[in-house]
Amino acid sequence: MTSENKEILDRINAYAEKVLADIDPQKTKISFQLEALKPVMQEIADEKKLAVEDIFILYMDLASEAAVEAESQLQASLDDEKGADFSKIANRLS
Repeated sequence: MTSENKEILDRINAYAEKVLADIDPQKTKISFQLEALKPVMQEIADEKKLAVEDIFILYMDLASEAAVEAESQLQASLDDEKGADFSKIANRLS
């Protein structure tokens, strides 16, 4: 992920933490969540001279990439602690 893409992802995620803080993502329609993120995505799109749809697609790609990386790091840390008991692993993740 490029530094520019990381900045975009971080900016959208920070905005999401503010505007979606009080919702349960499992119980809230994706369309509602995306509509809530539209202002920051439109702002970025205007800055980059892109369509908001392009920023949405980029965001989805970047979020997927970040999730895969986080999962990979978690698996690596668990592999490093093969001898560790569950409580040590749980404490390390918190």
